Amino acid sequence: MKKKAVMVTVFFGFILLSSTIMITLPGIMPPSDETEMTVTGTPADNFPDDQRAQFCGSSTPKSTAFIQEYSIPTLCTNPLAIVADYDGNVWFTETNTGNLAKFDPRTETFTEYENPSWPPGGRSMMWGIDYAPDGTVWYTDETYDSVWKFSTLDETYSRLSYPSEGDSLPQKLQIHGSQIIVNDFTGNKITFLDPNQSEEDVNYLSIPSPVDDSVTADFAVDVDDNVWFTNWLFQQGGVLVKFDQNAYFDSVSNSGENYLPLLDFIEIYQLPPELLTPNGSVVSNDGTIWLADTTTSYFFNFDPVTEKFTQYVTSDPLPSTYGNQTGIVKTPISRPYWIETDEQDRIVFNAQTANNISVMDPKSQTLVEYHVPSKNPNWGDCDPGTGLMLADCGLAQIFDFTIDGEKIWFTEWVENNIGVVDTSVPLPIEIQFESNSIDLAPGGKKHFNFIVSPKSQNDLMGVSLVMSTTHDFLNVELENHSPKTFQLDSDGPRPIHTSIIASEDAVPGTYKILLGAQSTDVAVSKFVTVKIE
Repeated sequence: MKKKAVMVTVFFGFILLSSTIMITLPGIMPPSDETEMTVTGTPADNFPDDQRAQFCGSSTPKSTAFIQEYSIPTLCTNPLAIVADYDGNVWFTETNTGNLAKFDPRTETFTEYENPSWPPGGRSMMWGIDYAPDGTVWYTDETYDSVWKFSTLDETYSRLSYPSEGDSLPQKLQIHGSQIIVNDFTGNKITFLDPNQSEEDVNYLSIPSPVDDSVTADFAVDVDDNVWFTNWLFQQGGVLVKFDQNAYFDSVSNSGENYLPLLDFIEIYQLPPELLTPNGSVVSNDGTIWLADTTTSYFFNFDPVTEKFTQYVTSDPLPSTYGNQTGIVKTPISRPYWIETDEQDRIVFNAQTANNISVMDPKSQTLVEYHVPSKNPNWGDCDPGTGLMLADCGLAQIFDFTIDGEKIWFTEWVENNIGVVDTSVPLPIEIQFESNSIDLAPGGKKHFNFIVSPKSQNDLMGVSLVMSTTHDFLNVELENHSPKTFQLDSDGPRPIHTSIIASEDAVPGTYKILLGAQSTDVAVSKFVTVKIE
C-alpha cells in the first residue's frame, strides 16, 4: 500500500481561534532531521518528543457520577470512530496504529487487532464506522482512500479502495439495508457500496453533490430511504439536500442508462445564514432533520413539512475547557460536531470544545450536558510551557460517540481513553418554568421566573446559572442583583428571577433561549420559546 504524499486536513476548531479552521494533522508527515525523537517502541514514536504530550495525552482514566473512562493499554493510539455491536461490545478505530480495537464492558478488557496491511508509521483519521449483522465491522480511512472490512469471526482485515481523483476524504459510514453509504467530504459526493463484493471486484456508485467546489458532510436516511446531507463552503453557508435514492435507482434500472440527471431526484433547501458548518446530521422518528454546527454553539432542526429551521443553543463551555490564561478567548463556543438519536428519540451530540456529551429531549425541550472529566491542557489556553498550568484544563478532543441503550460510548482522541455516559443515572438538578413561551415586541422586556430544584440529598456547591441566547438582539438579565453562582441546598428549591429583553432591532420570528443550572459534572437546562411579533 502506497501512502499519499499529502497533508491531511481535518476540522478541529482549535479553541484559541474564533472560528473553525483547517489545520494540518501533525504526525502525518515525517519529522524533520532537527526534530528530537526518543524511541520508545510504542506508537508515540510517530510524534516528535515536543508533540507527544499534546497528541498522546496522559492515558489516565477519570470518572464522575455519570461518566466512566477506560485507558487503552497501548500508548498514544488516538482513538476515533466508535460503534457498539449487538452484544454490547464497543469497537473503535486507532488513528495512530491503523488497528481496530474492541472493548468488552462486562470484563472491562481491551483487544487490539493488528492490521498486517498497515504500513509502518502510517496514520489516518478514520471517521466512519458501523457494525453489520454478519459480524463484520466496516470503517473509512482517509489517508489511503479506503473502506476497510474487519471480520470479527476470523479476525481478518480486507481493504477496498475508495474511488478518488486525488481529492477524496471518505468520512462517515453507515450500513443501510444491503448497502453501505459513505460521504466523501472533500470529493463532494455520496457513495453507495455493495458490501457483498470482494476486494478484487469493487463497484461503487457515486452521486455528485449539487453545489460545486463545496464539501459533502454527514448524511442521514429517513424512513422512506431518502438520503439527507449538507453541502457547504467554508464560512459561507450552504444547502440541505434531500436525495430520493429509490426513485433514482428505479429510474436507472428501467432506463438502461448508467446515470441520470441528479437534479430530477433531489430537493435543495437553503441553510439559514447562522448555520455555517453543519458537520453532523440525523433524522428523528418524526421526520425532523437535526444538524450540528461546528463553527458555533448552535444546533438546528429542519421540518420538511413547513420547510422551516429552528435554531437551538448550548450552554457556554466551562472555563476549565479553554483556560484563557492569556485572555485571548473573548467568546468561548462549544462546537457541536456529530449528532444522532437514541431509542427514546432524544438528540445526542458531542460538543467538541465544551468537552461535553449532550442529550436534548425535543418533547420536554430539555438539554442535559454531561461534562467529560479528562482534559489535555495542550488544547486550551492553559499555558503549559510555564509550569503554571491550570488544574483540570483543556480538551480530550471527543471526536465520536455511539449509543447503546442508555449508554453513550465515546473516544478521547488526545487522551488515549474511551468513556461511557450512563444516562440512567438520576440528575442532581431539575428545572421548572413558569411558562414555556413568552411574546415580546422589539424593544420589549418581560419578567421570566424559573426554579432550580435539588434532586439529591447533598448540598451542591458552586452551581452556576445557564443563560444562553441564539441572537445578539435577545438578552437575559438577572433581577435584584442575584448571584449567577450559588450553593443549592438539598432541602429547598431556588427561585430564579430574570428579565428577557428584545432590543429595538430585534427581527420578528420565533427563537429559543436556554435557561438552567450547571454543576461540576452536568448542566440541566430547558428551552423557552420567545416569539417576537
